[in-house]
Amino acid sequence: MEYLWIYTSIAGALLGAACLAYIRDTRIGLWGYSKFDQILDWLRDRYGWTWFDQDPEAWKKVNPKIAAKIQELENRINEMSRISGDNRNISSRKNSTGSIQRKNYSDA
Repeated sequence: MEYLWIYTSIAGALLGAACLAYIRDTRIGLWGYSKFDQILDWLRDRYGWTWFDQDPEAWKKVNPKIAAKIQELENRINEMSRISGDNRNISSRKNSTGSIQRKNYSDA
């Protein structure tokens, strides 16, 4: 009986991991993760904790096919703009797909 705490902690960790793996793709899981992300953003902005900052290009590592398709479409648009003489070059815009606009929590 003196080792019961080891077995219960291992079983609890496995059960918790299984629940997180199941909930991760459900609506409530996505909602929970987005709320957690909002809280971390608020803490980062409120207290200046830079170690919560995320790489703005990180989504490209997670979704390489989507990033490649977006890059291909941007290249096609730029090529069509160059051919037509239109100067709407996407790569020269400030808020291209690579940049993330920060949320403003200054009034909180």
